[in-house]
Amino acid sequence: MQMLEWAADPQIWIGFFTLVTLEIVLGIDNIIFISILAGKLPPEQRDRARVLGLAAALVSRLLLLLGLSWVVQLTEPLFTVLGHEISGRDLILLLGGLFLLGKSVTEIGHTMDGPAGKDGKNAAAVSFTSVIVQIMVLDVVFSLDSVITAVGMVDELGVMIAAVVVAVLVMLFASGPISRFVDQHPSVKMLALAFLVLIGVVLVAEGLDQHIPKGYIYFAMAFSVVVELLNIRVRSKNARQRQVETAEQEGAPPKMQ
Repeated sequence: MQMLEWAADPQIWIGFFTLVTLEIVLGIDNIIFISILAGKLPPEQRDRARVLGLAAALVSRLLLLLGLSWVVQLTEPLFTVLGHEISGRDLILLLGGLFLLGKSVTEIGHTMDGPAGKDGKNAAAVSFTSVIVQIMVLDVVFSLDSVITAVGMVDELGVMIAAVVVAVLVMLFASGPISRFVDQHPSVKMLALAFLVLIGVVLVAEGLDQHIPKGYIYFAMAFSVVVELLNIRVRSKNARQRQVETAEQEGAPPKMQ
């Protein structure tokens, strides 16, 4: 009976679709992180790493939703440092932000040192287990932010769980194309790593009670992506033009792509 009441309530559906949209938006940084880490593995292991990473994200979100009372307690101050009250949530955001900053800067350094080998493997050996562990660590941080958003928007636990499940399923289908696109375009990978540095800074700031509106962050990210897509199109067009000119100079017909 209660389920039928939910289905007939338009406010429930509005809250559900709004929450799904927000969960997907908040999950973009998670997809980027998973895609970059999975890209360090051999090609045959990447899809499995992405699926396990997003499955871990789903499990962590559901566990946090089922432990709502514990999540609420995380906002209670634990101690004070230099006049700033530090809660459990602040500690998680601080540690997660520092971890993300360190990992992103390290990955930028590895990317600048040299490209991956011809077999798709990076110069530094990376184990499947270490990648999954790193994904799970950041999943907890991203999930905490996601769950707190859900608690603030919807009162019904069932609606929260349904919205999280749908959002993660959408992220699962989107992660493959996003990962392949990032792997095929080194400049996009560098831009994604820069996004992760930005998100790490935001997490640290949030942990220190310095709120940065997410709208500004996501607008800057979206604007940067649009500019990079335009750059990719221009580079592709110039490459085709150079191919045509070279073929004309050699007296051979240009290859059609």
